[in-house]
Amino acid sequence: MKYDKRKILHIAPLNTAGVPYTFMSAERQLGFDSHLVTFHRHPHNYPEDICLQLPFFTFSGMNALKKIVNAKHKNSSQNHEFNIETTEIPPKWTPSNSVEKSLIKFREMLWRRKISKFVEDIDLPSFDIIQLDGGLGFFRDGRIIKSLKEQGVTIVCCYTGSDLRLRGVIPSINEVSDLNITVEFDHINLHPDIHHVFFPFEWDKMPLKQEKPKDDKLIIGHAPTNRATKGSDIIIPLLYDLQKQFAIEILLIENVSYHDALALKSRCDIFIDQIGNLGYGINSLEALAMEIPACSCLAPGFEELYPDHPFVIINESNFKHEVARLIRDDQLRLQKGAAGKKWIVKNHDSIHVVKKIHTLINTHCKK
Repeated sequence: MKYDKRKILHIAPLNTAGVPYTFMSAERQLGFDSHLVTFHRHPHNYPEDICLQLPFFTFSGMNALKKIVNAKHKNSSQNHEFNIETTEIPPKWTPSNSVEKSLIKFREMLWRRKISKFVEDIDLPSFDIIQLDGGLGFFRDGRIIKSLKEQGVTIVCCYTGSDLRLRGVIPSINEVSDLNITVEFDHINLHPDIHHVFFPFEWDKMPLKQEKPKDDKLIIGHAPTNRATKGSDIIIPLLYDLQKQFAIEILLIENVSYHDALALKSRCDIFIDQIGNLGYGINSLEALAMEIPACSCLAPGFEELYPDHPFVIINESNFKHEVARLIRDDQLRLQKGAAGKKWIVKNHDSIHVVKKIHTLINTHCKK
Protein backbone atom coordinates (compact mmCIF):
# COMPACT_ATOMS: atom_id res chain seq x y z
CA MET A 1 0.00 0.00 0.00
CA LYS A 2 1.35 3.41 -0.96
CA TYR A 3 1.90 6.08 1.66
CA ASP A 4 -0.73 8.47 0.29
CA LYS A 5 -3.44 5.78 0.51
CA ARG A 6 -2.99 4.95 4.19
CA LYS A 7 -5.33 6.34 6.83
CA ILE A 8 -3.78 6.28 10.30
CA LEU A 9 -5.00 7.10 13.78
CA HIS A 10 -2.64 7.47 16.73
CA ILE A 11 -4.26 6.87 20.11
CA ALA A 12 -2.36 8.14 23.15
CA PRO A 13 -3.32 8.93 26.75
CA LEU A 14 -1.20 12.10 26.51
CA ASN A 15 0.97 13.71 23.86
CA THR A 16 3.95 12.63 25.96
CA ALA A 17 7.12 14.57 25.10
CA GLY A 18 5.33 15.50 21.87
CA VAL A 19 6.13 12.06 20.40
CA PRO A 20 2.64 11.05 19.14
CA TYR A 21 2.14 14.47 17.54
CA THR A 22 5.59 14.29 15.93
CA PHE A 23 4.72 10.88 14.44
CA MET A 24 1.49 12.29 13.04
CA SER A 25 3.18 15.41 11.66
CA ALA A 26 5.89 13.38 9.91
CA GLU A 27 3.30 11.03 8.42
CA ARG A 28 1.34 13.97 7.06
CA GLN A 29 4.50 15.31 5.45
CA LEU A 30 4.92 11.92 3.77
CA GLY A 31 1.38 12.05 2.39
CA PHE A 32 -0.48 9.91 4.94
CA ASP A 33 -3.96 10.85 6.15
CA SER A 34 -2.84 10.77 9.78
CA HIS A 35 -4.58 11.89 12.97
CA LEU A 36 -3.96 11.82 16.73
CA VAL A 37 -6.49 11.49 19.53
CA THR A 38 -5.40 11.99 23.14
CA PHE A 39 -7.35 11.35 26.33
CA HIS A 40 -6.23 14.55 28.01
CA ARG A 41 -3.95 17.55 27.50
CA HIS A 42 -0.35 17.19 28.62
CA PRO A 43 0.55 19.54 31.49
CA HIS A 44 3.42 20.96 29.37
CA ASN A 45 0.89 22.03 26.73
CA TYR A 46 2.33 20.12 23.81
CA PRO A 47 0.27 20.63 20.62
CA GLU A 48 -2.90 18.60 20.09
CA ASP A 49 -4.88 17.28 17.14
CA ILE A 50 -8.03 15.82 18.74
CA CYS A 51 -8.17 15.91 22.54
CA LEU A 52 -11.13 14.25 24.28
CA GLN A 53 -10.47 15.86 27.66
CA LEU A 54 -11.80 12.76 29.41
CA PRO A 55 -12.84 13.39 33.03
CA PHE A 56 -10.81 12.07 35.94
CA PHE A 57 -7.87 11.26 33.71
CA THR A 58 -5.81 13.40 36.00
CA PHE A 59 -6.57 15.50 39.01
CA SER A 60 -4.84 17.00 42.01
CA GLY A 61 -3.50 14.17 44.12
CA MET A 62 -3.70 11.51 41.35
CA ASN A 63 0.04 10.79 41.50
CA ALA A 64 -0.12 10.44 45.27
CA LEU A 65 -3.05 8.06 44.91
CA LYS A 66 -1.21 5.98 42.32
CA LYS A 67 1.71 5.62 44.70
CA ILE A 68 -0.63 4.35 47.38
CA VAL A 69 -2.43 1.77 45.26
CA ASN A 70 0.48 0.80 42.99
CA ALA A 71 4.00 0.38 44.36
CA LYS A 72 5.55 0.58 40.87
CA HIS A 73 4.62 4.25 40.61
CA LYS A 74 6.29 4.90 43.95
CA ASN A 75 9.53 3.25 42.87
CA SER A 76 9.61 5.05 39.53
CA SER A 77 10.50 8.43 41.00
CA GLN A 78 13.02 7.36 43.61
CA ASN A 79 15.97 6.08 41.63
CA HIS A 80 17.82 6.69 38.40
CA GLU A 81 18.31 2.93 38.05
CA PHE A 82 15.35 0.96 36.67
CA ASN A 83 15.70 -2.70 37.52
CA ILE A 84 12.08 -3.86 37.61
CA GLU A 85 12.05 -7.49 38.67
CA THR A 86 9.59 -9.59 36.72
CA THR A 87 9.16 -13.26 35.97
CA GLU A 88 7.10 -12.45 32.88
CA ILE A 89 8.46 -11.32 29.53
CA PRO A 90 6.71 -9.17 28.56
CA PRO A 91 5.50 -7.93 31.94
CA LYS A 92 1.70 -7.82 31.96
CA TRP A 93 -0.51 -5.20 33.52
CA THR A 94 -3.10 -6.23 36.07
CA PRO A 95 -4.73 -4.02 38.71
CA SER A 96 -2.51 -3.90 41.79
CA ASN A 97 -5.48 -4.33 44.11
CA SER A 98 -9.23 -3.92 44.38
CA VAL A 99 -8.94 -0.16 44.89
CA GLU A 100 -7.13 0.40 41.59
CA LYS A 101 -9.53 -1.98 39.81
CA SER A 102 -12.55 -0.08 41.13
CA LEU A 103 -11.07 3.32 40.22
CA ILE A 104 -10.42 2.24 36.61
CA LYS A 105 -13.88 0.71 36.32
CA PHE A 106 -15.51 3.90 37.61
CA ARG A 107 -13.44 6.11 35.33
CA GLU A 108 -14.19 4.06 32.22
CA MET A 109 -17.89 4.14 33.03
CA LEU A 110 -17.71 7.95 32.94
CA TRP A 111 -15.73 7.86 29.69
CA ARG A 112 -17.99 5.44 27.79
CA ARG A 113 -20.43 7.91 26.24
CA LYS A 114 -17.77 10.37 25.06
CA ILE A 115 -15.61 7.62 23.59
CA SER A 116 -18.57 6.01 21.81
CA LYS A 117 -19.44 9.33 20.18
CA PHE A 118 -15.84 9.83 19.06
CA VAL A 119 -15.65 6.31 17.58
CA GLU A 120 -18.83 6.94 15.61
CA ASP A 121 -17.97 10.49 14.50
CA ILE A 122 -14.51 9.59 13.21
CA ASP A 123 -15.63 6.23 11.72
CA LEU A 124 -12.88 4.30 13.48
CA PRO A 125 -13.12 1.11 11.34
CA SER A 126 -12.34 3.20 8.25
CA PHE A 127 -8.71 3.56 9.35
CA ASP A 128 -6.06 1.26 7.89
CA ILE A 129 -3.71 1.50 10.88
CA ILE A 130 -4.29 2.20 14.55
CA GLN A 131 -1.04 3.04 16.37
CA LEU A 132 -1.27 2.93 20.15
CA ASP A 133 1.44 5.30 21.37
CA GLY A 134 1.90 3.88 24.85
CA GLY A 135 0.27 0.52 24.16
CA LEU A 136 -3.11 1.56 25.61
CA GLY A 137 -6.57 1.55 24.06
CA PHE A 138 -9.53 3.47 25.40
CA PHE A 139 -10.46 0.66 27.80
CA ARG A 140 -8.22 -1.69 29.76
CA ASP A 141 -10.04 -4.76 28.44
CA GLY A 142 -9.08 -3.73 24.90
CA ARG A 143 -12.66 -4.15 23.61
CA ILE A 144 -12.44 -1.51 20.85
CA ILE A 145 -8.97 -2.55 19.67
CA LYS A 146 -9.96 -6.23 19.51
CA SER A 147 -13.05 -5.31 17.47
CA LEU A 148 -10.96 -3.26 15.03
CA LYS A 149 -8.51 -6.14 14.59
CA GLU A 150 -11.44 -8.45 13.74
CA GLN A 151 -12.49 -5.92 11.08
CA GLY A 152 -9.06 -6.05 9.43
CA VAL A 153 -7.45 -2.92 10.87
CA THR A 154 -3.67 -3.17 11.44
CA ILE A 155 -2.77 -2.65 15.11
CA VAL A 156 0.65 -1.21 16.02
CA CYS A 157 1.81 -0.77 19.62
CA CYS A 158 4.53 1.83 20.12
CA TYR A 159 6.02 1.90 23.61
CA THR A 160 7.46 5.11 24.99
CA GLY A 161 8.70 6.17 28.40
CA SER A 162 8.21 3.79 31.30
CA ASP A 163 5.07 2.04 30.05
CA LEU A 164 6.76 -1.35 29.64
CA ARG A 165 9.08 -0.97 32.62
CA LEU A 166 6.47 0.03 35.16
CA ARG A 167 3.10 -0.98 33.74
CA GLY A 168 3.66 -3.77 31.25
CA VAL A 169 1.60 -4.67 28.20
CA ILE A 170 -2.19 -4.78 28.28
CA PRO A 171 -2.65 -8.53 27.67
CA SER A 172 -5.79 -8.28 25.52
CA ILE A 173 -4.11 -5.67 23.28
CA ASN A 174 -0.74 -7.42 23.14
CA GLU A 175 -2.50 -10.54 21.85
CA VAL A 176 -3.89 -8.73 18.79
CA SER A 177 -0.99 -6.37 18.07
CA ASP A 178 0.44 -6.87 14.57
CA LEU A 179 3.66 -4.98 15.30
CA ASN A 180 5.41 -3.83 18.48
CA ILE A 181 7.95 -1.01 18.34
CA THR A 182 9.71 1.05 20.99
CA VAL A 183 11.72 4.26 21.18
CA GLU A 184 13.31 3.05 24.45
CA PHE A 185 16.33 0.81 23.84
CA ASP A 186 16.06 -1.10 27.14
CA HIS A 187 12.55 -2.26 26.16
CA ILE A 188 14.06 -4.80 23.78
CA ASN A 189 14.84 -6.90 26.86
CA LEU A 190 11.25 -6.64 28.10
CA HIS A 191 9.37 -7.97 25.08
CA PRO A 192 10.21 -11.03 22.94
CA ASP A 193 8.80 -9.50 19.74
CA ILE A 194 9.63 -5.80 19.61
CA HIS A 195 11.63 -3.57 17.27
CA HIS A 196 13.68 -0.57 18.36
CA VAL A 197 13.32 2.68 16.42
CA PHE A 198 14.98 5.96 17.30
CA PHE A 199 13.08 8.66 19.13
CA PRO A 200 11.48 10.95 16.52
CA PHE A 201 13.05 14.37 16.84
CA GLU A 202 12.55 17.63 14.96
CA TRP A 203 16.18 18.73 15.12
CA ASP A 204 15.66 21.62 12.71
CA LYS A 205 13.46 23.40 15.26
CA MET A 206 16.30 23.76 17.76
CA PRO A 207 17.99 27.16 18.26
CA LEU A 208 21.61 27.65 17.23
CA LYS A 209 24.35 27.50 19.82
CA GLN A 210 25.12 31.00 21.08
CA GLU A 211 28.54 32.34 20.18
CA LYS A 212 30.57 34.09 22.90
CA PRO A 213 34.07 35.55 23.37
CA LYS A 214 36.84 32.95 23.63
CA ASP A 215 37.97 34.23 27.03
CA ASP A 216 34.52 33.69 28.60
CA LYS A 217 34.14 30.84 31.06
CA LEU A 218 33.04 27.50 29.67
CA ILE A 219 29.45 26.75 30.60
CA ILE A 220 28.48 23.21 31.56
CA GLY A 221 24.74 22.62 31.60
CA HIS A 222 22.53 20.06 33.30
CA ALA A 223 18.72 19.95 33.30
CA PRO A 224 17.61 18.06 36.42
CA THR A 225 13.88 17.97 35.60
CA ASN A 226 13.71 14.88 37.79
CA ARG A 227 16.81 14.78 39.96
CA ALA A 228 16.25 11.22 41.14
CA THR A 229 15.86 9.62 37.72
CA LYS A 230 18.68 11.61 36.09
CA GLY A 231 21.25 10.86 38.77
CA SER A 232 21.56 14.56 39.57
CA ASP A 233 22.47 13.73 43.17
CA ILE A 234 25.71 12.30 41.74
CA ILE A 235 26.22 14.71 38.82
CA ILE A 236 25.90 18.04 40.62
CA PRO A 237 28.50 17.41 43.38
CA LEU A 238 30.94 16.11 40.76
CA LEU A 239 30.46 19.28 38.70
CA TYR A 240 31.24 21.42 41.74
CA ASP A 241 34.39 19.34 42.31
CA LEU A 242 35.45 20.16 38.75
CA GLN A 243 34.73 23.82 39.35
CA LYS A 244 37.45 23.82 42.02
CA GLN A 245 39.93 22.75 39.34
CA PHE A 246 38.69 24.66 36.27
CA ALA A 247 37.25 28.11 35.60
CA ILE A 248 33.80 26.88 34.54
CA GLU A 249 30.24 28.03 35.06
CA ILE A 250 27.65 25.44 36.09
CA LEU A 251 24.20 26.07 34.64
CA LEU A 252 21.32 24.10 36.17
CA ILE A 253 18.26 24.32 33.96
CA GLU A 254 15.08 23.60 35.90
CA ASN A 255 11.70 25.10 36.75
CA VAL A 256 11.59 27.14 33.55
CA SER A 257 9.44 26.98 30.41
CA TYR A 258 10.47 24.77 27.50
CA HIS A 259 11.31 27.86 25.42
CA ASP A 260 13.51 29.29 28.17
CA ALA A 261 15.15 25.91 28.77
CA LEU A 262 16.22 25.72 25.11
CA ALA A 263 17.54 29.28 25.23
CA LEU A 264 19.62 28.47 28.31
CA LYS A 265 20.86 25.23 26.80
CA SER A 266 22.07 27.07 23.70
CA ARG A 267 24.53 28.98 25.92
CA CYS A 268 26.29 25.77 27.00
CA ASP A 269 29.66 24.47 25.81
CA ILE A 270 29.15 21.01 27.32
CA PHE A 271 25.91 19.34 28.36
CA ILE A 272 25.48 16.61 30.99
CA ASP A 273 22.37 14.48 30.49
CA GLN A 274 22.10 11.61 32.96
CA ILE A 275 23.76 8.74 34.80
CA GLY A 276 22.11 5.36 35.29
CA ASN A 277 21.12 2.49 33.02
CA LEU A 278 18.41 4.01 30.85
CA GLY A 279 20.61 5.77 28.32
CA TYR A 280 20.42 9.24 26.85
CA GLY A 281 17.26 11.33 26.80
CA ILE A 282 15.71 14.24 24.93
CA ASN A 283 18.12 16.65 26.59
CA SER A 284 21.00 15.01 24.77
CA LEU A 285 19.19 15.25 21.43
CA GLU A 286 18.53 18.96 21.95
CA ALA A 287 22.17 19.61 22.88
CA LEU A 288 23.58 17.65 19.95
CA ALA A 289 21.21 19.40 17.54
CA MET A 290 22.86 22.63 18.72
CA GLU A 291 26.31 21.01 18.16
CA ILE A 292 26.98 20.92 21.90
CA PRO A 293 28.78 17.74 23.05
CA ALA A 294 26.52 15.58 25.22
CA CYS A 295 27.66 13.41 28.12
CA SER A 296 25.36 10.59 29.16
CA CYS A 297 25.07 6.98 30.19
CA LEU A 298 23.99 4.49 27.52
CA ALA A 299 21.60 1.59 27.95
CA PRO A 300 23.36 -1.81 28.08
CA GLY A 301 23.91 -3.12 24.56
CA PHE A 302 23.30 0.22 22.82
CA GLU A 303 26.96 0.89 21.97
CA GLU A 304 27.39 -2.59 20.50
CA LEU A 305 24.41 -2.09 18.16
CA TYR A 306 25.14 1.57 17.33
CA PRO A 307 28.94 1.97 17.61
CA ASP A 308 28.94 5.23 15.62
CA HIS A 309 27.14 7.12 18.40
CA PRO A 310 28.59 10.55 19.35
CA PHE A 311 28.04 10.48 23.13
CA VAL A 312 30.71 10.92 25.78
CA ILE A 313 29.81 7.99 28.02
CA ILE A 314 29.81 8.85 31.70
CA ASN A 315 29.31 7.05 34.98
CA GLU A 316 30.12 7.94 38.56
CA SER A 317 33.67 6.58 38.29
CA ASN A 318 34.81 8.23 35.05
CA PHE A 319 32.74 11.42 35.20
CA LYS A 320 35.44 13.90 36.21
CA HIS A 321 38.01 12.43 33.82
CA GLU A 322 35.72 12.49 30.78
CA VAL A 323 34.30 15.96 31.42
CA ALA A 324 37.78 17.34 32.15
CA ARG A 325 38.93 16.08 28.73
CA LEU A 326 36.22 18.15 27.10
CA ILE A 327 37.03 21.20 29.23
CA ARG A 328 40.71 21.10 28.24
CA ASP A 329 40.29 20.31 24.54
CA ASP A 330 38.53 22.91 22.37
CA GLN A 331 38.90 20.79 19.23
CA LEU A 332 37.44 17.72 20.90
CA ARG A 333 34.35 19.72 21.87
CA LEU A 334 33.96 20.99 18.30
CA GLN A 335 34.44 17.51 16.86
CA LYS A 336 31.95 15.88 19.23
CA GLY A 337 29.39 18.60 18.64
CA ALA A 338 29.63 18.43 14.84
CA ALA A 339 29.55 14.61 14.83
CA GLY A 340 26.56 14.69 17.15
CA LYS A 341 24.56 16.93 14.84
CA LYS A 342 25.22 14.63 11.86
CA TRP A 343 24.25 11.55 13.88
CA ILE A 344 20.99 13.14 15.06
CA VAL A 345 20.02 14.07 11.49
CA LYS A 346 20.86 10.56 10.25
CA ASN A 347 19.09 8.58 12.97
CA HIS A 348 16.57 10.69 14.90
CA ASP A 349 15.02 12.76 12.12
CA SER A 350 11.25 12.23 12.49
CA ILE A 351 10.71 11.58 8.76
CA HIS A 352 13.44 8.93 8.78
CA VAL A 353 11.95 7.26 11.88
CA VAL A 354 8.44 7.16 10.42
CA LYS A 355 9.75 5.67 7.18
CA LYS A 356 11.42 2.91 9.20
CA ILE A 357 8.17 2.21 11.08
CA HIS A 358 6.22 1.86 7.84
CA THR A 359 8.89 -0.36 6.37
CA LEU A 360 8.38 -2.60 9.43
CA ILE A 361 4.61 -2.47 8.89
CA ASN A 362 5.05 -3.47 5.23
CA THR A 363 7.35 -6.34 6.25
CA HIS A 364 5.58 -7.72 9.33
CA CYS A 365 1.90 -6.91 8.93
CA LYS A 366 -0.48 -8.69 6.58
CA LYS A 367 -3.24 -6.73 4.86
